[in-house]
Amino acid sequence: MSDTMLADAPVPQGETDIVLQARGISKSFFGVRVLSGIDMTVRRGEVHGLVGENGAGKSTLMKILAGVYQTDEGIVEFEGRQVTFTHPRQAMDAGLVTVFQEFNLLPERSVAQNVFLGREPRKAGFIDKKGMVRRTRALLEDLGVSFIDPSVRVGSLTVAEQQIVEIVKALSFDARVISMDEPTAALSDHEVELLYAIIRRLAARGVAVVYVSHRLKEIFDLCDSITILKDGALVSTDAAADLTSAELVRRMVGRPIQSYFPAPVAGTTVGDVRLELQDCGNEFVDGVSLALRAGEIVGVAGLQGSGRTELVEAIFGVHGFTRGRVLLDGRPARFASARAAVRAGLALVTEDRKAQGLALGQSVLDNGLLVVRSVFSRRTGAARKQVPGILSSLEVSSRGVDQEVRFLSGGNQQKVVLAKWLVAEPQIVLFDEPTRGIDVGAKVAVYQLMRQLAAEGKAVLMVSSELPEVIGMSDRILVMRDGELAAELPAGSAEHDVLAAATGSHTSDSDAPGHGPVSHHGADVEGSSA
Repeated sequence: MSDTMLADAPVPQGETDIVLQARGISKSFFGVRVLSGIDMTVRRGEVHGLVGENGAGKSTLMKILAGVYQTDEGIVEFEGRQVTFTHPRQAMDAGLVTVFQEFNLLPERSVAQNVFLGREPRKAGFIDKKGMVRRTRALLEDLGVSFIDPSVRVGSLTVAEQQIVEIVKALSFDARVISMDEPTAALSDHEVELLYAIIRRLAARGVAVVYVSHRLKEIFDLCDSITILKDGALVSTDAAADLTSAELVRRMVGRPIQSYFPAPVAGTTVGDVRLELQDCGNEFVDGVSLALRAGEIVGVAGLQGSGRTELVEAIFGVHGFTRGRVLLDGRPARFASARAAVRAGLALVTEDRKAQGLALGQSVLDNGLLVVRSVFSRRTGAARKQVPGILSSLEVSSRGVDQEVRFLSGGNQQKVVLAKWLVAEPQIVLFDEPTRGIDVGAKVAVYQLMRQLAAEGKAVLMVSSELPEVIGMSDRILVMRDGELAAELPAGSAEHDVLAAATGSHTSDSDAPGHGPVSHHGADVEGSSA
């Protein structure tokens, strides 16, 4: 017998479209209250956005709905009846399924095996493999997906395709509510569009979608209603049409942001060329010439696969240049390895902090010392004394320097990555997607740090797929296309000019999408994401 408890509470007249309702939800861990009296109502066929800074309580609320955690106070009603899920499988069996950011798939098994894992259809006492494949194919076709073979191994699929498998698995439970946690975090632009189409198809069928994302453009593109949490409390729930990006950001951070992208620090001056590339190339990029000066932030834009990450990795010696000339402070230089680049005063904040930037099982302090211990071991003692002050200046929120980094929020993890490089005292800082997957407040902190580095005479090169970020933070904009430097544009260039250079098109002012300069304030702040 299921441990799920159902109470026969009748559905109030006129509220038959309500499929999920949370009332007065509160939760504490180790005496610390992380949710306090949260209410949320989700209706059939709607996409309901759930937003807030890291630490606002979004993940805890989702895990309560998914049956991972139980409430201390409050009730959850599903399809008009009060429910208490003591295990995620109970929530799934009831039709309330959560697709977490970390997929729960077995890579060595097929798509069909993953979809029906633990619930394999049987025929004459044996697993009905053909029937399982047939039912999986029907579910895929129901979503308009014909390019995924139910028999193929899940490990061979792209991230976007694995995301679809998770959604199909949810539908196999006859899901009436599907919660999605940062579903586009690792997707390219065209894969995001595919996910959009699938979510809209689900909503059209009457499935409710709870959508958690830091990318506010997606929230406004997809959502009918938006619930905002802050510090574990409910701020508001409104129709998406009644909110602007500026108001949403203000409610999330608790204060108005007059300038989302901070202006250069007073007194910042552009100085001598710190790094120069002359016709440089390797197997990934070709013919790149650029100059990076002290005191400036240079942004690098381009489409997925244009060579942006490959450029910074080549500069940093990960996949070094095999042709061309590199000058460091006017002198020829060639970095045979990342270690050599660090010794020469370079830092690279990688785009994947968990896989490349942090030792998740180690403490905040140990992560802060990673670079110094590896490259400048004699400075470890002095650096150990510096780390707490640097963490404090970055406003890292943790229980102390001994806490394991894996238990920090995404924004705080990113700040620890920044701390480990600041301890090494670099002169040239390369950022690759520095604000990916972190909340609005943490993004502003990263922007302020970049401006401070420039004010101190450091040279900053920033790769970003978010055009408002590139335009709002750059003193100059470089555009990559097909592994080559396609254009250099001035600060404040219009979004359509950057896109034209990135795609090789020659969009005229009259028919350019988003014609006119991109606003860095107010409602247009989140033009690509936040």
